[in-house]
Amino acid sequence: QLWCPVLFQMSVSQPQSGRGAPCLRCRGMCTGFEPHSWRKICKSCKCSQEDHSLSSDVEDDRKIGRLLSDSKYATLTARVKGGDGVRIYKRNRMIITNPIVSRKDPTFDTITYEWAPPGLTQKLAMQYMELIPKEMQPVAGTDGAYYRRRQLMRQLPLYDQDPSQCCGLTEGELKLMEDFVKKYKAEALGVGEVALPGQGGSGKEEGKAQDKSIAAGKPPESTNGALESTPAGGHYRCETCKQAVPGDCPVVFADRAGYSRQWHPACFVCCRCSEPLVDLIYFWKSGAAWCGRHYCESLRPRCAGCDEIIFSEDYQQAEGMAWHKKHFACLECETLLTGKPFALDNASLLCMTCSKSKCL
Repeated sequence: QLWCPVLFQMSVSQPQSGRGAPCLRCRGMCTGFEPHSWRKICKSCKCSQEDHSLSSDVEDDRKIGRLLSDSKYATLTARVKGGDGVRIYKRNRMIITNPIVSRKDPTFDTITYEWAPPGLTQKLAMQYMELIPKEMQPVAGTDGAYYRRRQLMRQLPLYDQDPSQCCGLTEGELKLMEDFVKKYKAEALGVGEVALPGQGGSGKEEGKAQDKSIAAGKPPESTNGALESTPAGGHYRCETCKQAVPGDCPVVFADRAGYSRQWHPACFVCCRCSEPLVDLIYFWKSGAAWCGRHYCESLRPRCAGCDEIIFSEDYQQAEGMAWHKKHFACLECETLLTGKPFALDNASLLCMTCSKSKCL
C-alpha cells in the first residue's frame, strides 16, 4: 500500500460565478443557478447557494486561508507567488494507492481524500477516517466530498469574515464588522488537532500552560470523570458522549479547551447544530465548540433575508427572527413589508397576497 499526503495545490485564478449550476436538491426541476441580487439563493428555484454546490477548491482554499491568516493558525496557510499577499489554506489531501492483485499486470486502486488531518502517520490518518461515518468521509467524487464542500459554505460563510462580500455596509457597520472578525480570530477561532489520547499539544508544556490559563478563569466542568490532569491507567473519556476512548485510537484536541479534553472524531461537533466541525475548524465559547455560523449568531443577529450578520442597531424582528430593514421583504414579489401584514411560511417571509396564492 502506498500513501501520499498531498499538502496543497494553490491557484490564484478568479472564482467562477456559478451561474447555471444545477440544483442538487431540485434534481432537474431547476433550470440552473440564477443569482439573486442580495439573497444567498437561486432566483429560479429559491434553494440556497449550498444546494447548487457553487464553491470550488480554489475558492474554498482562499476563503479558509483568509480566515486563518492574522490568527495563531496562520502556519496552516501559505502566501501565493504573484497573489498580492493573499494567503491560501494549506489543505492536506491524502492519496492512498492499493495494488489490485491479479495474474495479469498489476493495477492500482487509488483513493483521494479531499482533506485529511495534517501531520499524521498513514496508520493514524486512516484510523481517523474510519472513525467518522462513511457518508462523511471526504473521498473525491463521493457524497462525502460534496458534504464537506457544503459544510464549508454553511458553517464558514465568506460574508461572516469578509466585509467586501456583504450587502452595502455603512462606514460604521464596516468598522464594527472588522472589529468583530479581529476579536473572534484572537479569542475564539481554533483548529482541532488529531493525536492519540494524552499526546495532544506536542507534549505538553504548551498544553499544560493552556490548561492553567483556562483553569484560572473558572474550574472546568468535571462531568467527564474529572479529566483535568492526565488520568492514570489510560482511562480517557470523550467530552461529547462521555464514553471511554481507547489509548490506541486517534482523538481530536482543541487547544482553546486545554489538552486534558478530547473528542472521538465523530463527536467533535458544533454544540448548537450537532454537525461535525468541517476540517476541525471550531470557535470556542462558554466551554463548548461551535461552528462559525452559530458562533457568530450567538453574538449578533443574522438577517433571515440575506443571511448576513446584522451590524446595525436598527433592524426588524418577528417571531424570534431578524432582518435588515431593507431586507424585510416578501420572498416572492420583493415588496417591503415594514408596517404591513405578512406571513411566515417555514421561515419564508411572504406578503399576504403571495401567501394566499401559495395556498391555492
